[in-house]
Amino acid sequence: MANIILLAVCLLAGIGLKKNGRFPAATPAALNGFIIHISLPALAVLHIHKLKLDPSLALTAGMAWLLFGCAWAVFWCAGRMFNLERDTLGALILVAGLGNTSFVGLPMIEAYFGKEYLGVGIVADQLGSFMVLSTLGIFVATLYSSGSVSPRQMARKVLMFPPFQALVLALLLRPVPFPEWSVTVLEKLGSTLTPLALVSVGFQLHFGGIGAELKYLLAGLGYKLFAGPALVTLLYLGLLGATETAVRVTVFEAAMAPMITAGIIAIDHELRPQLVGMLVGIGIPLSFVTLHFWHLFLTRI
Repeated sequence: MANIILLAVCLLAGIGLKKNGRFPAATPAALNGFIIHISLPALAVLHIHKLKLDPSLALTAGMAWLLFGCAWAVFWCAGRMFNLERDTLGALILVAGLGNTSFVGLPMIEAYFGKEYLGVGIVADQLGSFMVLSTLGIFVATLYSSGSVSPRQMARKVLMFPPFQALVLALLLRPVPFPEWSVTVLEKLGSTLTPLALVSVGFQLHFGGIGAELKYLLAGLGYKLFAGPALVTLLYLGLLGATETAVRVTVFEAAMAPMITAGIIAIDHELRPQLVGMLVGIGIPLSFVTLHFWHLFLTRI
């Protein structure tokens, strides 16, 4: 419950800071820069280093890759059919294609399935959502914000992305034990991600133009909260016949709200910030309702 309250407080704080005019217009850029260069790398080094790899969780790790790939295909086709602008496509693929499998996902798993399944959520987040964001996510953000980009430029963009560099470093340091003080420092730095990200999103959230964004908002949230997890359900529980509770938790993670950090990356690349803010700002509270029904469904099939 504390995590959910923090989400609401930080989002409202961002909206309030924008309205009272005490913070400069460039505030989101500064917050986003700190998140990308400090908060995210700290979390990568901390969690990847201590993550226990288990081959039985391959479906869990693959869930985010599947959702993102399908989002890319679905919205690319929609873009061709309806002649959507590149920034709109990039925003929808990036934000609707990635879920908030950590800050929202982990408390929800604990509340609905129990603490013993938190490991499933960590694998879904670190080997799934975070790795997708650090590779394909930054690829999509660059491609749809810059237009034509050479393979060399794209590779450089991914390799120079601070969270990706932290991911590589974390993998290299897995055999090395971390001293207790370093773990504490990484935890403190990583804990800044969600508050700063939501303040940034709230600062840029405007509902005045919701009419112009409504059809894209419905498309993005429709995929993220309903169509995407339904696809994972069909594949994992239907076609593959995997009925273990861990797989059901994986589907539950697939139904999470749009990923806050993906929204930050999209905004940082100027991919329709107004739409991105609404996808995150509306998607998170809406998911508290939809997740309840997903849990009912998953525990009865």
